[in-house]
Amino acid sequence: MDYRDMPIDKLDSNIPRGRGMIKWAPFATMPEQFEAVEDMIDSQTKISRPELSDDRLEDMDRVLKKAMNDKRNIKLEYYYDGRRFQVKLKIIKVDIWSMMLIAQQLDAGGDTDDVVFVSFMDILDIAML
Repeated sequence: MDYRDMPIDKLDSNIPRGRGMIKWAPFATMPEQFEAVEDMIDSQTKISRPELSDDRLEDMDRVLKKAMNDKRNIKLEYYYDGRRFQVKLKIIKVDIWSMMLIAQQLDAGGDTDDVVFVSFMDILDIAML
């Protein structure tokens, strides 16, 4: 007879529980192994730095200059450590000597947050908000 068809009062309540999580304990004693596997997975998801054409660089330069002149906020896509990120910024300064864009990050409400320094080499796309 199938135990699922039996009434609850007829079932034996003294069922052994087994070892539970104890059987996984030996794996938890090697955190270095977990870190190594996590690092391998992380390195496989990274991308190489995209190369931008001269036309694309000129377009981004034009958008950046227009945003500075009109004092408008921008949405910036940049490359960092094998990944692409997007952030909304309020431009403070474009430092040509250090080749950095200095800006304040905008939070969801449009308020300014932390100061951000982005290298020109890491910028992938610029759009005005």
